[in-house]
Amino acid sequence: MLATVIWIGSLASINLLFLPASTRTLSLPDQLSLINALQKRLEPLAWFCMSILAVTGLFQMSTSIHYNGFLSVSTQWSLAILVKHGFAVIMVVVSAIQTWEVLPEIQRTLLKKDKVSETELARLQKKEKLLLRLNLLLSILILGATAFARVA
Repeated sequence: MLATVIWIGSLASINLLFLPASTRTLSLPDQLSLINALQKRLEPLAWFCMSILAVTGLFQMSTSIHYNGFLSVSTQWSLAILVKHGFAVIMVVVSAIQTWEVLPEIQRTLLKKDKVSETELARLQKKEKLLLRLNLLLSILILGATAFARVA
């Protein structure tokens, strides 16, 4: 549960508190610098939490009385768990794009500070915000699928 709270709490905090405040108070290069610094701290924690959740989730699933086998959709529970795992896979892909594509691109761009256009900075900021919001949405959908499975 702690991994879930840390993971989803950090996504919610960034999306609902941090990004709007930084957009109103900081210049575009400073926003990207702050996002970059924040993400450097949060990325390892997020990957660790996702790993913990994957391991514990698979263990809990395999010990459940509702578990009927891999890719089974014979019950409402198994369908909810399959949907949950689908959302989790999409989230891993989004996180990988963010970690190994977007954040390095932000870092490279920040090294060229004076040679980068506002348009390029805005494009990077938009891409980072989109991925963060998508991950928050996916985490909410995962929690919804989990709740649906619990009542099944």
